[in-house]
Amino acid sequence: MPTYIMLMRYTQQGIEKIKEGPSRLDASKKIFESKGAKVKDFYLVMGQYDTVAVIEAPDDETMSNLALGVASKGAVRTETLRAYTEDEFRKIVAGIP
Repeated sequence: MPTYIMLMRYTQQGIEKIKEGPSRLDASKKIFESKGAKVKDFYLVMGQYDTVAVIEAPDDETMSNLALGVASKGAVRTETLRAYTEDEFRKIVAGIP
């Protein structure tokens, strides 16, 4: 399954209700699983972003649907990146003329 990196920043609403963060994360994980995706790792980070998640999803459309769903709740703004494994990287580079 493709891997994605979701970078998140708390909105004012999200930070005001930060104590609800763990339960929001649990609910999101269940929604992801219902769509065939999985949150493999989740990190609270310091710097430009507040949290980072590593996610596996069946395809880009599913991941886009999930990212929009997360953002639509209003607690975070998201940026999602498609991540390629080392093996995928090697295959991509091998195909360069």
